[in-house]
Amino acid sequence: MDKDMILHNGEFIREEDLVISKEDRGYQFGDGIYEVIRVYDGNLFTAKEHIDRFYESADKIKIVIPHTKDVFHKMMYDFVEMNNIDNGQVYVQITRGAAERQHQFPTQATPVITGNTKTVERPVASMKSGVTAKFIEDIRWLRCDIKSLNLLGNVLAKQEATEEGFFEAILHRGETVTEGCSSNMYGFKDGNLYTHPANNLILNGITRRVILELCKELDIPVEETAFTKTQALEMDEFFMSSTTSEVMPIVAIGDQKIGQGVPGELTRKLQTAFEARVGVGVKL
Repeated sequence: MDKDMILHNGEFIREEDLVISKEDRGYQFGDGIYEVIRVYDGNLFTAKEHIDRFYESADKIKIVIPHTKDVFHKMMYDFVEMNNIDNGQVYVQITRGAAERQHQFPTQATPVITGNTKTVERPVASMKSGVTAKFIEDIRWLRCDIKSLNLLGNVLAKQEATEEGFFEAILHRGETVTEGCSSNMYGFKDGNLYTHPANNLILNGITRRVILELCKELDIPVEETAFTKTQALEMDEFFMSSTTSEVMPIVAIGDQKIGQGVPGELTRKLQTAFEARVGVGVKL
């Protein structure tokens, strides 16, 4: 099959055949939600968890997905097989659909599902050396637990960090660290892992959930509690996680090194455990 096949409302079509209405509410309002699922060796990693969250996010903004979870799950696997994705990702979104532009929900609109796949290699070099980040004020709305298409706050923060040569932005509300632009944040202090609780101020990342499971298996104490910018700088180790970045060490925040300025022992331990969970062929 053609590798350029994309998903549109349950069917696989060529990209040039895709038609989206100019009045689609995703385009006009960001009225929709999305997911990104990682593919390792042709397998969708934590597909169930991603699909469950996709349905949860849709429910929170009152969009009804016109497929059962089992059908949707099979659709994602068919998609990966069709496009011959070995290591990469699936992106899928649903919008409320097309209707005359008005802020309130339309009385009649059919949700629109679209998706695409692409090959993405693991960021092995960055995971070995670590990356840098900077603090940026979190200006987003207060329902960050919904994986919505409304990402302008994330985009602006990511652009500022990128322009200044940083890999990621560490978002904070006042002094309290929340998460990254497209990642969750963690610090190790005296052997304990600290990360913001999964409430409305962060997205409860699927990789985050795997990491907390691994900590339990490794007998690493976890404190799901908010910490400050000052406490972040005082951590022995710091790292971020996401579907595509996995367990990514942060060795400096701004111009200040974290710990020794290199990926720490506990972060490495989590990387090894994560690789074992995924079952990847090429390891760090």
